[in-house]
Amino acid sequence: MNETPDKTSTGATAFRSGHFLKDTERVLAVVLPVCVSVGLVLWLLHKIDLSEVWRIVRHGCNYRWLLVMMLITMLSHMIRGIRWGIQLRGVGVPRMTVTAESVSIFGAYALNLVLPQLGEVWRCVYVSRRERVPLSTVAGTDIGDRMSDLVVVLLLLGLAMIVAHRPIETFLQRYALGREVVDFGDNPWMWCAIAAVVGIFMAVLRFGRRLKVVEDIDTAMERVWQGFKVLFTMRGKGMYVVLTLGIWTCYFMETYVCFQAFPFTRALVDTPGTAYGLVPGLVVFVFGSMSMAVPSNGGLGPWNLAVMFALELYGVSESSAAAYSVAVWSCQTIMLIMLGIFSAIYIMHTRHFRKAAAQGSGPHT
Repeated sequence: MNETPDKTSTGATAFRSGHFLKDTERVLAVVLPVCVSVGLVLWLLHKIDLSEVWRIVRHGCNYRWLLVMMLITMLSHMIRGIRWGIQLRGVGVPRMTVTAESVSIFGAYALNLVLPQLGEVWRCVYVSRRERVPLSTVAGTDIGDRMSDLVVVLLLLGLAMIVAHRPIETFLQRYALGREVVDFGDNPWMWCAIAAVVGIFMAVLRFGRRLKVVEDIDTAMERVWQGFKVLFTMRGKGMYVVLTLGIWTCYFMETYVCFQAFPFTRALVDTPGTAYGLVPGLVVFVFGSMSMAVPSNGGLGPWNLAVMFALELYGVSESSAAAYSVAVWSCQTIMLIMLGIFSAIYIMHTRHFRKAAAQGSGPHT
C-alpha cells in the first residue's frame, strides 16, 4: 500500500526545524562572543605576570593622557553620528539634531559591550521609531556605514604593511608563529582551496536561486548594495569624506595620545626611524581595528591580544604591553558606559517631551 505523506505533519516538522535553527542562532550569538572573550582573557592571564601588570597600571601610568583619550573617543562618536545623519537624509529620513545623531552612536557602542552587533540593531530601531520611517531603510544605511569603514581599514592595513614592513619581517623570521604564517601563505594548495570555495559559493548563488538559503543571501547582499549605493548618490558626499577622515583621525589619536601615558610607549616616540612614534602607533591602531572583526564583548580579549602583539613587534615586553592594553581598554569602556547612561537619560527625557507635545497639539499632530 502506498502511503501519502501527511502535509500537516511535514509542515509542522519544518516549522519546528526552522524555529530550532533560529533559536540555535540566537544562542550562538550570545554564547560565542562570551566564550571568545572569556577564553582569550583566561589565556592572557595565564600568559602574563599579573602582579607586574598591576604594578605598571598603578604606578607607571599617567592617567591624564587616558582622560584625553576618553574625550577624543566621545568626539569620534559625535562625528560618526553626524556622518550617519548624512546617509539617513540621503534615503529620506528627516534631519535630526546633532545630539540625537550622537546619542544613536553613544547608545550603540555602549550596548556592543553587552553583545556584539546589538548596538547596530538598536540604533537602527531607535532612528526608525523616532523618525517613523521603515526599519529596512535605516538598516541599509547602517550596512553602508560599516562598509565604508571596512574600506578605510583595508587601506590603513596596506599602509601599515608598507611603513612597518621591517618589524613585521623580523617577527615573521624570528618566531615560530611568524614562520607558520609565511608557510601558510606560500602553500599553493591553500590558495586552490580558497578558489574552490569561492567558485562553489558563486555556483550555488547562480544555479540555486530557488533555495531558501540562497534567497536569504541574495536579500542580504541586495541590502548591502542598497545601503552602500546611497554613498554615491546622496547629497553631501564631500562632507561625508571629510567626516570619515575626522573619525579615523580621532581613532588613531586615541592610540597615539595613550603612548604618552606609559614610559615604554613614550620611548617609541623618541626612537629614531619611527616618525615620532607615528609608525608604531599606526601598527597598533590597525591591528586593534582588525581585531574588532572577532566576535567578543566590546573587543575584550581579541583587541587586547592584537595590541599586545603589535607593541611586542617594537620590543615592548609582554607585561608592559598587557598593562597598556588593559588600561586603555578599561578607560574606553568606562567612557562608553558613561555615554550609554547619558543616552538613556536623553532618550527618556525627549520621549516624555515629545509625548507631552503630541498630546498638547491635539488631533492635528
